Amino acid sequence: MEALKNWWRYYFGGRRKYIMVPFKPDVIDGTRQGVLSVQNIDFCTDINGEHHHTSRYNLMTRDEKKCLVVRRGQPFTLDLLLNRAYDPDKDAISFIIYVSDIEKRGPSDGTSAAVPLLERGSETVGLWSAVYDSQVDSHLMVSVTAAADCMVAAWKVDIDTKLIGGSSLSYTHPLPIYVLFNPWCLNDSVYMPGESHRDEYVLEQGGLMFRGVYNIIKPTPWNYAQFEKDVLDCALYLVREVGKVTGSGRSSAIRTARALSAAVNVQDDNGVLFGNWGKELSDYDGGTHPLKWVGSLAILQRFYEKKKPVKYAQCWVYAGILTTICRALGIPCRPVTGYDAAHDSQGSLTIDIIMDEEGNTMDEFTRDSVWNYHVWNEVWMERPDLGPQYGGWQALDATPQETSEDKFRCGPASLKAILDGELQRPYDATYVFAQVNADKILWKYSGEIQPLKLMARDTTSIGQNISTKAIGKMEREDITDTYKYPERTREERMTMEKALRKSENIFARYYLNDAFNDVTFEFDLRDDIKIGQDFSVVLHMKNRSTINEHQVKGTLRVDTVTYAGVTGDGVKRYEFDMKLKPEQKEKVQMLVTFDDYFKKLIDQASFNIACLVTIVDRKFDYFAQDDFRVRNPDIKITIDGKPVSRQEFTVHIKVENPLPIPLKNGKFYIQGPGLDEQLRIALDENVAPGTFATANFKLTPPWAGRHQISAKFTSKEIRDIDGFLSFIVSMPETNGVSSETVETRQI
Repeated sequence: MEALKNWWRYYFGGRRKYIMVPFKPDVIDGTRQGVLSVQNIDFCTDINGEHHHTSRYNLMTRDEKKCLVVRRGQPFTLDLLLNRAYDPDKDAISFIIYVSDIEKRGPSDGTSAAVPLLERGSETVGLWSAVYDSQVDSHLMVSVTAAADCMVAAWKVDIDTKLIGGSSLSYTHPLPIYVLFNPWCLNDSVYMPGESHRDEYVLEQGGLMFRGVYNIIKPTPWNYAQFEKDVLDCALYLVREVGKVTGSGRSSAIRTARALSAAVNVQDDNGVLFGNWGKELSDYDGGTHPLKWVGSLAILQRFYEKKKPVKYAQCWVYAGILTTICRALGIPCRPVTGYDAAHDSQGSLTIDIIMDEEGNTMDEFTRDSVWNYHVWNEVWMERPDLGPQYGGWQALDATPQETSEDKFRCGPASLKAILDGELQRPYDATYVFAQVNADKILWKYSGEIQPLKLMARDTTSIGQNISTKAIGKMEREDITDTYKYPERTREERMTMEKALRKSENIFARYYLNDAFNDVTFEFDLRDDIKIGQDFSVVLHMKNRSTINEHQVKGTLRVDTVTYAGVTGDGVKRYEFDMKLKPEQKEKVQMLVTFDDYFKKLIDQASFNIACLVTIVDRKFDYFAQDDFRVRNPDIKITIDGKPVSRQEFTVHIKVENPLPIPLKNGKFYIQGPGLDEQLRIALDENVAPGTFATANFKLTPPWAGRHQISAKFTSKEIRDIDGFLSFIVSMPETNGVSSETVETRQI
């Protein structure tokens, strides 16, 4: 800083000539007669907020100590209050701008800049500049532009003034200017074309993630709250202190995103969230169950206040937090869900599932697994380290699964590289490719001295229905084709073979199960079963041979399963042994009642349906499995009247008890506009079967536009119930909105 203060440039009005002069401030308090003195700076938050799309940040709207939040590469206006009118023929002004949290700084490392006040048209595109705009009496309007590749940080401003040939003064403004990435700027590495895309992936505060199973997709609302109190400061803290991104690295979207994928989890660096995938409620003692979170605000505020990790998270919570942080910093970001997502622990591009003779998964032999779903993120940026064709969406994952360069992080991995099987491209393209495109190999274990027997090779089920929220709508958009070519196509197999050739961890397999097609098997599962109802599992069998009779012996079973693919308690099993005559059709049916499954359910009400069958006379083994989920009810949300900004209105929420038993200790958890923290409403009474749990509360939206209310309900008997309401708030002077502008779609 002193180096900058000792030398600075000033511009002689009307003459295009810069002169370097030694700067030695004669006075600091502005009392020297005749010298131009800065008395104060008006950040012009209204006009700058509108032009930079930053007007919603709490730092810009709070009652006291308003700071300026702007985006790099784009002009913003400062109103300088001076002791007299500025005269370009005798006054020189220079802005000394520096990153406030770095002690040793200078222009060479991008942590500071000395910027002279110039006339219009003299600035250099892409660099820091300060340009004379206009003047009224002692108010001087200056247009300042942050360099399009400057550090994303809080910057302090000193203004040095000098009477040409005379004395000089210095003014330091007490509040910082926050400079963010700029998806609206063509020269920024995160530039994103399309206003609707920027609205959705940078400015949208509410949204949907998707959970459930591939054939019963469950929308889950989430409030990102990227503009709320402490969130931007927390995001910068994570980059600087937790992610340890230093110097010019803080100007790089690539380095920032990669650091954040590690900083969001607690592993390695004491980040935001503890992960917990326990099966029992008692496993979550001392923290909040992941299913109770309805948004990012409470988590980030708690973390920023205590500087300690928050308990607990699973994949969608990590993805929600990472979305919030990236959007707060100006990096376009969206959460993405993949169904039947592979966890390839060996980098082999295959998922090996080993079963015993009863159909039980033998987890001790492999760490590979298939998750019912997994939620990660995508961020939008250029990839100059890879080439222009690899820019655009990049996969980024904060859920701690495998290490990358000695940290639990993943990405950014170019979707273009993943689609084309270019797995050598950094970062972690191999892992993401396997997550959505691995082949699943099922093996039968018959004892220590027996070789593994191949039961099935599944090349199509991994990576189904890859989903994100649609732009401008509370609906699902399928983006599977951005990750891989359609299954069973020539392009898909060629890409897999290309990836296998480039993988460094391929090992041979023995395929010991002969092909046999006489007998076919098919599951029949209803997809509309509500929790509390009974359901049936039906296995259809057909002997296609016209001459051969076959003896079929097997087990049909239902087990609870976590969404991460870990099998829980067995719910029910049925053994059968029958003969199939030529061309005979037969079915095996097993009824599963509410009493069978209720006390064994794991948090997200998912089951694994499996069948292990032996064709006895041919010694052929057949194994099939499928995911199944009973559906929870949805929370219904309604509002009174037509919402208007800064005016209170009442919200009503309710949810039906679908179980044949009462719900005890019911609680609603809510996030919505105008709530500084997550709202918790505890019910006074039990909820009888077939009746509704209800609650009312009031909200005051702080600004007009689209808002979202997200709600969760939990009780001792049932969890993972949520709902949302998306609606438009009008400006006060319009006195309401038409009924067509209120979107009340529920999950």
